[in-house]
Amino acid sequence: MSSDDPPTPDHGPPGYDVHAADGTVTTAADPCGDQLVRIAKGSAGAFEELFAAQSRILMAVILRIVKSRSLAEEVLQECFTEVWTRCSGFDPDRGTGRAWLITLCRRRAIDCVRSVQAQQDRDFADGLRASAGGGEQVEQTVIDKSESDRTVTALKVLPEDQARPIVMAFYQGLTHAEISESLTVPLGTIKSRIRDGMKKLREELEASR
Repeated sequence: MSSDDPPTPDHGPPGYDVHAADGTVTTAADPCGDQLVRIAKGSAGAFEELFAAQSRILMAVILRIVKSRSLAEEVLQECFTEVWTRCSGFDPDRGTGRAWLITLCRRRAIDCVRSVQAQQDRDFADGLRASAGGGEQVEQTVIDKSESDRTVTALKVLPEDQARPIVMAFYQGLTHAEISESLTVPLGTIKSRIRDGMKKLREELEASR
């Protein structure tokens, strides 16, 4: 090729047309956006290309939000499922394909965090209800004073196998399932220890009122 020959499509600078693996001609300026457009038209090849090119960076984006690799993997799978089924929502005139993907992943990750927090709140409430069968006032005392010195002191009188999962659940924000996995203790045992520990904690708080 002489210096006067035009560059071939497969090697042009940004803005030139390039040939995708499925034979589609796309624009190098936003290959991610082009892949999304092709996916919206049903191209499985474009989906595979997109996953191979973007999954690592999107995983990093999600992981920074959810702080758990297993949860991040679930969110990433959900995101790519949405890409396959709903990427017609991508508008090239409103931004790049990668920006659209990152926005999607951030939204999904935030939804995941909120869902986990809601489950933790339910677990907390369930534990309180199970342990405070004697009265709503005591239950409210534990809720209102869960960060107080009095509660911390009361926790110290509990056996380690009860105090530790309570601290992990109510102070570190872990779910019962996560505590079970972390301590390698069956889920049912964790729930029993938290329930029994909360009962003793309630009694200690009552005695110190």
